[in-house]
Amino acid sequence: MTVLLIIASLFALLLIRVPVAFALGGLGLAMLLLGGFSPLMAPQAILSTLDGFILLAVPLFLLMSNVLLKGGVGKDLFAAVHAWVGHWPGGLAVATIVSCAIFAAISGSSVATAATIGTVAIPEMISRGYERRFVYGLLAAGGTLGILIPPSIPMIVYGFVTEQSVISLFLAGIGPGLFLVAFFIVFAMVYARWFGGYTPEEPTGWEERFWSTIRALPSIVLAAVVIGVIYTGVATPTEAAAIGFAVALVITVLLLRTLSWQGFREAVFESMVTTVAILLIVAGAKVFGKAITLYRIPQDISAFIGQTIDTPLAFIIAVSLVLLVMGLVFEALSMVLIMTPVLLPAAMALGFDPIWFGVYMVVMVECALITPPVGLNLYVIQSVARSSLSDVSRGVLPFLLIMLLTVGILYVWTDLALYIPFKF
Repeated sequence: MTVLLIIASLFALLLIRVPVAFALGGLGLAMLLLGGFSPLMAPQAILSTLDGFILLAVPLFLLMSNVLLKGGVGKDLFAAVHAWVGHWPGGLAVATIVSCAIFAAISGSSVATAATIGTVAIPEMISRGYERRFVYGLLAAGGTLGILIPPSIPMIVYGFVTEQSVISLFLAGIGPGLFLVAFFIVFAMVYARWFGGYTPEEPTGWEERFWSTIRALPSIVLAAVVIGVIYTGVATPTEAAAIGFAVALVITVLLLRTLSWQGFREAVFESMVTTVAILLIVAGAKVFGKAITLYRIPQDISAFIGQTIDTPLAFIIAVSLVLLVMGLVFEALSMVLIMTPVLLPAAMALGFDPIWFGVYMVVMVECALITPPVGLNLYVIQSVARSSLSDVSRGVLPFLLIMLLTVGILYVWTDLALYIPFKF
């Protein structure tokens, strides 16, 4: 009964448009007071949360991705990929997916990935005859690769909350990320060939391929540097984010000379706004998490699951349904922060690896990014394309089904996530 009352209270606060951070923090504080606990636990929980070194990676990755966005790096990246694969069936769609994957490996941000590549790809694809809803869905779904292919901000937050290795989480995200890229490419080629109305293209000349690749090379080098220093142990994810930000400035200011002072100011301001929003949600979720722990709600839920759900498959199906429903009203990071402390103990009791469960959570969070009414990527693509939300929402449905199918494959084939971090 207590659990239902808390959930109803949280949904009520969200329905009256209380910001997620304040809904979580306020409800957590109220629970502490009503339970007879010291309200000082709230500021102590917030201080212990925001004092984490790993969270410094969040604003640094955001700064890097916004600098690249304002510097127009996505145009060069898209042009280079298109030069190589544009003549394939649905080649422009393939170029869009590959560009999203590469930019995801640089930025760690889904919204930045969707906005950067979408700005270039949407008008280009529509002018070549691609069906509009397919284009919108492709870009919204392709942007979600930004939080699965490492580096990934939600993985950083998950690792911080669960005290798991962020590097192991990054490594575990590689396999599912590349698998999802391949799945998207196959679907895009089949759809474009038979239903999408695309215009076939002639192969690009070798000289144009060479020069477009040279212009995009700094971005590819940046991705290699960020990933390389993390996986070789040269730098922590936070230090790698700082290195990436510095290299992004060198690329956009000195090499390409595409970042103006006004663009840099906008990048810093937008990164600041997003960082504050994320940290407020983290702080509010920490207070809420402290309260539900003192109320022994995770333990009660774990006990309930143990009594009613006795197989891992039933658990995953039930959790997936819950996360899909939550994705209708919660944005991605809130889902990670709210549900991880509740679900992880039960998952580990059923034998799930916490690293695997983190990748599973991120894939389900990807689904939340493209489910209305609060899927952020839907609004990003709607804004970029100046289209209706219904068109974007309908366009993402096949990609949402592909992502859910990936969850099923991830469950059956756990080494898709665990082979690289533990067996490679």
